[in-house]
Amino acid sequence: MNIFNSMKIDDFEQVLFCQDKHSGLKAIIAIHDTTLGPALGGTRMWMYENEEQALEDALRLAKGMTYKNAAAGLNLGGGKSVIIGDPKKDKSEELLRAFGRYIQTLNGRYITAEDVGTTVEDMDLIYEETDYVTGISPAFGSSGNPSPVTAYGLYKGMKAAVLEAFGTESLQGKTIAVQGVGNVAYHLCKYLHEEGAHLIVTDINKDAVKKVVDAFQAEAVKPEDIYSVECDIFSPCALGGIINDETIEKLKAKVIAGSANNQLKEEKHGMLLFERGIVYAPDYVINAGGVINVADELYGYNRERAMKKVESIYDKISKIIEISKREQIPTSKAADRMAEERIEKMHRSRSQFLIEEKHVLRKK
Repeated sequence: MNIFNSMKIDDFEQVLFCQDKHSGLKAIIAIHDTTLGPALGGTRMWMYENEEQALEDALRLAKGMTYKNAAAGLNLGGGKSVIIGDPKKDKSEELLRAFGRYIQTLNGRYITAEDVGTTVEDMDLIYEETDYVTGISPAFGSSGNPSPVTAYGLYKGMKAAVLEAFGTESLQGKTIAVQGVGNVAYHLCKYLHEEGAHLIVTDINKDAVKKVVDAFQAEAVKPEDIYSVECDIFSPCALGGIINDETIEKLKAKVIAGSANNQLKEEKHGMLLFERGIVYAPDYVINAGGVINVADELYGYNRERAMKKVESIYDKISKIIEISKREQIPTSKAADRMAEERIEKMHRSRSQFLIEEKHVLRKK
């Protein structure tokens, strides 16, 4: 891979490669854009097949965080970090603290948080070496587990999409197919059940399925059957790339709203959903509750303030649907446009400020 060419394509600002012989740390920090503010994005620990795959993942995820933070209305840019290794075998205090020291060298340009393969306890260890970390234990003034907040934002965004599809935001009596019932989806199911929705669920983890079935009187189906069930709303909360040529043909839902990242396998699938009249709530907008919540820690965490911001996901989804209808473009494209316009406005504002400042200095 030609690293600089890869960075140039999507205009990445910085990539930092981190190595510590003593702990075995091998990590990559990618900073995509800091126009709106410091780059915020989690640390993922994964057994990548090779270093090139790790770099590609870091770049892809970092760019995604730029759009996610911009669309959420946060004064934060996008970044991401990946640690190469097996989180069950290779993780150690020495490794995480070594990684924290690398974050500290960036002097606040990048702020990390929990992600796949890392935990709140891991963030606590990173916090020993740097202040530029969110999602630490509540004992340190943090907001704690972000999953319930992500679920709440998802619930609010789903109601906005349902209003467009059915003329009412009520979920009572609606049949909702939930793919993947991990921590976020469990809390989502709680909200949906309390409003009177009928749940159809699936997961490769049978214990997780049983827990939801027992708690919320859900109906369980095999993983391969979830796409074709009769339902009003399909909620993908597991893997990415599951909205594709094959699954779109099977879907009977009028709304797609879930917490999974990168739900569309290709850009063209957003257009296919649009042409079929399926209301798609763009994943990085509707699942932003967690990042909104941890971002509030940067100001000294206030739950009431954070939750009010999370509730605005409803308005964000409504605005995206409005743009989609007005410009006759898929909601996935409308979300990108909304995020890009916010970044561009700030970029122009900063550029104008620098021009004016330079003009004043020349006069002096």
